[in-house]
Amino acid sequence: MAPAAALVLGACTNVFLQPDRVLHDRPERVGAVWEEVRFKSADGTGLTGLWFPARNAASQGVIVHFHGNGENMTSHYLFVYWLALEGYDVFTFDYRGYGASEGKKSLAGAIEDGAAALREARGRAGAAAGRLIVVGQSLGGAVALAALDRDGGEGVRGLVLDSTFASYRAVARDKLGRWWLTWALRYPLAGALISDRWAARRLIARRKPVPLLMLHATGDPVVPYAQGRRLFDLAPGPKEFWTLDSEGHTEALFQRGPEFRSRLLAWLKQLR
Repeated sequence: MAPAAALVLGACTNVFLQPDRVLHDRPERVGAVWEEVRFKSADGTGLTGLWFPARNAASQGVIVHFHGNGENMTSHYLFVYWLALEGYDVFTFDYRGYGASEGKKSLAGAIEDGAAALREARGRAGAAAGRLIVVGQSLGGAVALAALDRDGGEGVRGLVLDSTFASYRAVARDKLGRWWLTWALRYPLAGALISDRWAARRLIARRKPVPLLMLHATGDPVVPYAQGRRLFDLAPGPKEFWTLDSEGHTEALFQRGPEFRSRLLAWLKQLR
């Protein structure tokens, strides 16, 4: 491979996988009750997760959280931890190469890790094992769809995709189009260097037919709004799409919490 092509390929890969090993936040800071979970992917890679048990009531279900592409779960858990205070068990985890999980970053590996997390969640859920709700944010939504396709989705009652894209190639084209050196070559470069083998657009119609909720901001600077709408249009029902009139990325369940958390709880309630 020519050096220039290798450089572009590395840049495209890093669009999707940007892990670190930094401890960004500790759950006890927010008074969380939690357990560190150690489990293994199918190939033996050691993975780490956080389990937040439902507070003050029998569990209404298990939220399995697939976080986005940057940093690690210690900077993402607050997107979903609050659901433990509302009666749900919450399980978030790190893909290989992220946080305290072993191994090197790999999209194929992350998909296997997601399937392993679903198995781990069922094993820990007890009576709630048949009430799993998968929440995927940004890249995590695409990984979640591929992991569910691999896993089969036993016990999954609902799927939430927040700011998720339809196509890896389309996102790569968008990023390449922002650099003057690659703008004119964004279509051939993305086509040659980025695979859409696990693209969400290929998997969305194959998912287990459970209710789907999608959220996306019109001015999302990371994943274009059109990508979310395209993915939604390809999905069979039942489905809902919530539009945020803003310029944020994955902000509905955190920065816009007061507006969207109560709506999400109502949506989850109808899954029972």
